Amino acid sequence: MDTTNVTLIGMPGSGKSTVGVLLAKTLGYRFLDTDLLIQQREKALLQDILDQRGVAGFLDVEEAAICTLDCTGTVIAPGGSAVCRAGAIGHLKRLGKVVYLHVPLGELERRIRNIATRGIAMEPGQTLADVYAAREPLYRQYADLTVDVMEKSSLEETVAAVLACLG
Repeated sequence: MDTTNVTLIGMPGSGKSTVGVLLAKTLGYRFLDTDLLIQQREKALLQDILDQRGVAGFLDVEEAAICTLDCTGTVIAPGGSAVCRAGAIGHLKRLGKVVYLHVPLGELERRIRNIATRGIAMEPGQTLADVYAAREPLYRQYADLTVDVMEKSSLEETVAAVLACLG
């Protein structure tokens, strides 16, 4: 495999950060979580940015942070909302392969317990199902490869599936 980047996209709770760390170790790559980059740049937690600036303001901040990325040999885990702005996802696609970690909605609902404080870009009154319905077509549109994460898949099985699809 060359040393371009691998970006993992998917819903909050799909395992982008957790799988990303293990994938980076396996490939000998660096790991970058753009949510942490945003928090460092803004000196604020994601939920605070959302509370203060709203979803549109948050998406602006996220897109600006992602568009500054200039790296190789890195597994990138952006926030689930990175696909909501063409500039952000376009930049990630230019940086390397984009892999969609597809997790069924029921499994996401089981995994996510702190939806109100997790820093998920969703409008007041929206449910996780609403966000899933809006973003799922975007993940499929922008992904170079899709990995179906089964309900009982271990982290190791998911990493192996990503590696297999990367070839």
